[in-house]
Amino acid sequence: MPKPARTETGRPQLAGRHHPSEPAGIDSGPSAAAAKTRVWDPLVRLFHWSLALSFVIAWLSSESTEGLHIWAGYAAAALVAFRCIWGFAGSRYARFSQFVRSPSTVLSYIRAIAAGREARYIGHNPAGGAMIVALLVTMAATAASGWMLNLDAFWGVAWVQHLHNALANGLMVLVLGHLAGVAVASFRHRENLVVAMFSGKKRRGEPDDIV
Repeated sequence: MPKPARTETGRPQLAGRHHPSEPAGIDSGPSAAAAKTRVWDPLVRLFHWSLALSFVIAWLSSESTEGLHIWAGYAAAALVAFRCIWGFAGSRYARFSQFVRSPSTVLSYIRAIAAGREARYIGHNPAGGAMIVALLVTMAATAASGWMLNLDAFWGVAWVQHLHNALANGLMVLVLGHLAGVAVASFRHRENLVVAMFSGKKRRGEPDDIV
């Protein structure tokens, strides 16, 4: 008999059963390996791809189309505000309480990745959760500094412009790190996380996974 998947506390969860607050259940398939479980709700997916689009537009328009750049920044700020609310009111895997972990847990997970023995998480793993927080905070700060540049009090102020540029560049570094992490996790755990963020579904929890 196969072992049940683990929760993060180490307690088993029987295959085919769900946490009470988890979205609807597992799709039946020809084999356990092919079975899927719903993880990302529609609003999380819409937020993710909308924020990615806002960032791309803001980055590409920063030196050419000021109006478009400003509105892309406002859109990003609104999306971050929504995500903060949804982090408390959303579905199980959307909640901050499910994926925000202590620095020691994040560092332990990064060491496990380096050693090639990291666990697969059905939701965000500790490193991914830390990256989400970093992206949200940096995106909010970038949008705020851009907004300041449009105020009379800060119009043409050099330090605000330098801050905005530094935050934008730091945000790009984080985005590249996020993409690298997605690629590594997709390869190591044999599932396409980009497709999962479109469909909302991931492979069902296996005995050594953390649900």
